Formats: sequence, structure tokens, C-alpha cells
Amino acid sequence: MIQKEYDLSRYRLAQAEETLRSAVVCFENGLFKDSINRSYYVVFYAVKAVLALDSVDFKRHKDAVNYFNQHYIATEVFPRELGKRIGRSKRIREVSDYNDFYMASRDEALEQIDTAKMALALISEYLSKKYC
Repeated sequence: MIQKEYDLSRYRLAQAEETLRSAVVCFENGLFKDSINRSYYVVFYAVKAVLALDSVDFKRHKDAVNYFNQHYIATEVFPRELGKRIGRSKRIREVSDYNDFYMASRDEALEQIDTAKMALALISEYLSKKYC
């Protein structure tokens, strides 16, 4: 692994960890739409941390998620449940961010935080083995 890839991966993982803290703060303050957004970005940054080790990057979210699904979910590096939850997280974030008058619920925001925590834990474990 090239040092640049390693550094980028570590940076993106740290970004995911920081964003999780932000998602929780938003949730605790009743900012459910913001919490949903931040929770999705936890997942996105963590996925991009994995992609950095492949020297792969995408400008569009759907391309990054599709690559991750094809190379890491379909090949069972990560459980299929994670792929399903990432897809749901992406859809909910898009609805929450782009639909006028969308009212995010507490339960929905909590589900998104749970997905973010799951993704971050699984990806952190995977990356810790790759960093050695």
C-alpha cells in the first residue's frame, strides 16, 4: 500500500468518526434532519476510506456506493446487511435533504445513527487489519 493511500484512508476514517459525533449532537438536540444527514455522511466517509486503499475515488455518491457494493458487499468482505442499510441510509438522506416539508422522525434519525455506528465499526475493524 502506498503511503498516500494509507494517509487518505486514515483521514477519511477520522472524518467519519468526527461526523458521528456531530450526528449524535444533532440527534440529542432534536435536529433530526441534520442528524440523518450527518449519519449518512459517516457511512459515506467510511466507505471512501476503504476505497482509498484501492486507489479508487468517485465524485458521485451513487458511484462510490455501487463500487463498494460490487467489490465489498457482493464478495462478502462485509455482510449483505451492511449493503442494505447503506442503501436505505442513502435513500433516507436524499429524501430528508431534498424533499420540501419532509418531517424527520426521532425513530428514523435513531435508525440512521445505528446504521452509521454499524458501518463505522465494521469498516474500522477491516481497516485496522489493512493498516498493519
